[in-house]
Amino acid sequence: MGVGGAARRSWGAAVLVLQAAWALGGGQVRYSVPEEAEAGTVVGRLAQDLGLEAGEAEARRLRLVARGRRASVEVSGASGALVVSSRLDREELCGKSAPCALRLEVLLDRPLRVFHVEVEVTDINDNAPRFPAASKNISVWENSPLNSRFPLEGASDADIDSNAQLSYTLSPSEYFALELQRTNDRNVIPDLVLTRPLDRESLSEHRLVLTASDGGRPALTGTVLLVISVLDANDNAPQFNQSVYKVQLPEDAVEGTLVARVAATDPDEGINSEITYAATNFIPLNGKDLISIHPRTGEIRLTGPLDFEEASVFDFRIEARDKGTPPLSGHCSVELEVLDVNDNAPEVWVTSLSVPVSEDAALGTVVALLSVSDRDSGPNGRVRCAVRPPSPFGLVATFAGSYSLVLREALDRERVSEYEVEVRAEDGGAPPLRAIRGLRVPVSDVNDNAPAFAQAVYTVLARENNAAGAELARLWARDPDEAGNGRVSYSVAEGGAGSGSGSGSGWRPASSYVSVDAESGRLRALRPLDYEELQVLQFEVRAVDAGEPPLCGNATVQLFVVDENDNAPALLPPAGGGPGPWAAEAGSRASGSAMKAGSWGSSWSLWARAAWGAPAGQVVAKIRAVDADSGYNAWLRYELREPRGDGPFRVGLYSGEVSTARALEEADGPRQTLLIVVRDHGEPPLSATATLSVSLVEGPEAALAVAGVGAGVALAGSAGVGSDGGPSGAAAAATAATNVWLVVAICAVSSLLVLAVVLYGAGRWAPRAAVLTGPGPATLVCASEVGSWSYSQRHSRSLCVATDGAGKSDLMVFSPSCPPPSGPASENGSIEKGPSLSPYSLGAFKNITCGEAEVVRTKSTLLIKYSVH
Repeated sequence: MGVGGAARRSWGAAVLVLQAAWALGGGQVRYSVPEEAEAGTVVGRLAQDLGLEAGEAEARRLRLVARGRRASVEVSGASGALVVSSRLDREELCGKSAPCALRLEVLLDRPLRVFHVEVEVTDINDNAPRFPAASKNISVWENSPLNSRFPLEGASDADIDSNAQLSYTLSPSEYFALELQRTNDRNVIPDLVLTRPLDRESLSEHRLVLTASDGGRPALTGTVLLVISVLDANDNAPQFNQSVYKVQLPEDAVEGTLVARVAATDPDEGINSEITYAATNFIPLNGKDLISIHPRTGEIRLTGPLDFEEASVFDFRIEARDKGTPPLSGHCSVELEVLDVNDNAPEVWVTSLSVPVSEDAALGTVVALLSVSDRDSGPNGRVRCAVRPPSPFGLVATFAGSYSLVLREALDRERVSEYEVEVRAEDGGAPPLRAIRGLRVPVSDVNDNAPAFAQAVYTVLARENNAAGAELARLWARDPDEAGNGRVSYSVAEGGAGSGSGSGSGWRPASSYVSVDAESGRLRALRPLDYEELQVLQFEVRAVDAGEPPLCGNATVQLFVVDENDNAPALLPPAGGGPGPWAAEAGSRASGSAMKAGSWGSSWSLWARAAWGAPAGQVVAKIRAVDADSGYNAWLRYELREPRGDGPFRVGLYSGEVSTARALEEADGPRQTLLIVVRDHGEPPLSATATLSVSLVEGPEAALAVAGVGAGVALAGSAGVGSDGGPSGAAAAATAATNVWLVVAICAVSSLLVLAVVLYGAGRWAPRAAVLTGPGPATLVCASEVGSWSYSQRHSRSLCVATDGAGKSDLMVFSPSCPPPSGPASENGSIEKGPSLSPYSLGAFKNITCGEAEVVRTKSTLLIKYSVH
């Protein structure tokens, strides 16, 4: 090995680059470097050969990726040169195979590129020839004829080509000479030839030195000592029936398989003809551990497994030795060719993996670089690759045995957040062998989904007089993105209430009524709500994610304020009048502390006149009242509290008309004081009271009393009422002066009134039944500006109220398919209930089921009574 070290130093001084050419078609750089080159030896200017600028190799991270083995070369980061990093031993890397090449992959980042580099490791003469043993004993009969040949075991050289071409020399001898015999193109066998008859008595032993020299420069040598013993007797050596045996075996042949059977014959007799066999001179040397021969039968069998990838041919010699004294031997050669079988599965190496992959990555993006190899040869070593599942990734072949895993379909992290990709490699053997390499490819999120509410429109019911800060509802928007891209915040976007919604205070933004928690989406009231001020508040809630750029979604919220009975009935002044010549007298009592409306108070003193002998049913006065609430809470009823029992007067339960219950008599006295209570239907009910003083008069005053009902009920006051409760003297005189004209006017007005009532009755009762019983969807009638708002679906619907009552109706729903209430109106003012309507739902209140409704009809009013559960 000292000579080999000198060779390494000489080669390290000047590196021979056989080829450094960039192959445009294949994309491969080839270099050559001798084995045993010193560490740091420059193999080639890789960065320059790849077309990189100065400094670009280090900036773009030029690096090597070896295929399954430790590379003995590396890339210098600063210069981009390919240099030797550790000892290169061609014999260790490739054995006897030629040429010996290191196949490397070179990667460049930003952008990712791959190049293929092949470094051929050339042989130097660093291995001297070696004989199997340091000495060899040879026995030669003294009667051996001249030119007798004695095969010698040749030397082996681990080098290749000319460095392994051996030549032999023999030390000078007058009895023996050396002849070289070439058995095939690979091996030269030395034979010892007898050139002069031997004389055991003069010289019984010859010591010669056989020297083997290789073809290197300088040549290396190996020696073996030949100890030749001159024997007597046995003069016939065994002879084989053929000189060369050629055998083929598959590499998967099992241990004990018969390789060949050789046979030799010896014409001698007796013990001199008994032959034993031995296998010698194995090339390569490990053949002696894999092949053996039976010493008596000559059967050659396997004693170990064959491997085509390690050695494809075994050459060895068989020696047939007799048992004579001295023994003689004959020789033959055996050539065993190993046939390749598909016993090596493909190997898949991941040389680079770029994960995670953004879900908006462009098609064709390289996810990973793969290297595939198979140690078998021919079809057994040809590998096909595929990806399972086939989408959204695919393989693109970049070079022999190299592939890129690329993106072929668009990704969606919300559908699949991670892929388990299998790269399957299959060779062309029969049967084929496969290898699977699993890759985990996570998908990173981008903000490509806007928050989406569960509903486009939310209907929220809130009772008035709610506490400030009370939670009204909870809104939720879903964003399937992750982390900040899926973190949603809420805000009130737009909307409000206009001046038409309530008391006329002008438009106010929704943010002055409600707020939404940015994180939880809880909708809260900023202040108590007042149904009389605000019935419906419509606004938008916006959900915005924290992505870049942020995305948003909107939902409409319809907030309906549900009325509570927080307003007591308020008495109204007489119709058609104002105070007139009398003054208003408002009571100081209030029926409820929650009363908010009615500037006239809740207790009144009123007076009216009635004529002696007036028939039963004549209207003498009408009590007018209004309730600021809506719906059932504003439905008023009138009750006569005093006098109790059978008095001469009665009051309409829903009309408020005070009429005679019977004919008036003198026994009834000159004056009747009535205490009338106006009560709503709320829970609890609120009320107001009115005191009505009725003076019984006759003559012209009776006519005035009848006319006074149309003009309104007079309100008692100090200026218009005498001390006895009747009109004062001055007022009576003024009234008498106009009696004649009033009678004429009353007659004309009465005629017109009768005609109007007839026409109104005909138009009211006849068609209404058809409307109420006609088919069609349910109609929603709600409060309007003057007290109610309404709309109808497909068909018009009519809601009748008292002709002289306040212009206000209730929130009610009725089914057009229900029949009208049957039976005549009650003459005494009590109500009649028609058949109960079927359960109904408020169309504007999603998922809110309401209760029962019933039709109530009085003499002058058609009401629909309903209750909400």
